[in-house]
Amino acid sequence: MSHSEQKTNTEAINETQAAAVPAAAETQAAEAPTIARLAEELTQARAEATEYLDNWRRATAELSNARKRMLREQAELSAMATARILEALLPIASDIERAFAALSPEEANSEWVKGFRLIQSNLQALLENEGVTVIPTEGQMFDPELHHAVTHEEAEGFSEGQIIAEVARGYRLRDKVLRPSLVRVAREPVQGK
Repeated sequence: MSHSEQKTNTEAINETQAAAVPAAAETQAAEAPTIARLAEELTQARAEATEYLDNWRRATAELSNARKRMLREQAELSAMATARILEALLPIASDIERAFAALSPEEANSEWVKGFRLIQSNLQALLENEGVTVIPTEGQMFDPELHHAVTHEEAEGFSEGQIIAEVARGYRLRDKVLRPSLVRVAREPVQGK
């Protein structure tokens, strides 16, 4: 290939490139609105994705909170139902105790009384297994949250506010008082008697 042919080829290439530059510029100018539109759509899509993710997270948290609240409410309802049943059994336990207290010594040793003592023992075991405990009164000071005063009376050997005797046994279920103890409470002697 001669020098003149190379020059012609080089000139042809340069002319082609020169013609391509304005064509590329025209193509870029024509594509600029499309690129801008696509960039805007991408920005909107990202914003929507962020919003959807936030909504999903919020819904997941709300569902978790609702589930926890439902479980807590179920536990509370179960505890309330158990407390009501146990409260209904307490008068029966008291009636059995009063019946045994009224027995004569001869009756206390009979076989049928032994059977009823077994029933009483089973009832007490059931109450204890469910967490029911007797509210202590002997030698205790009066506590209005645990005891209900039937009388206030003068009593030697007892200080002001001390429980003299228990009239009816009280019970609590863990921290909740099911039935306060009915008690007689000591008071200071009245001056001038």
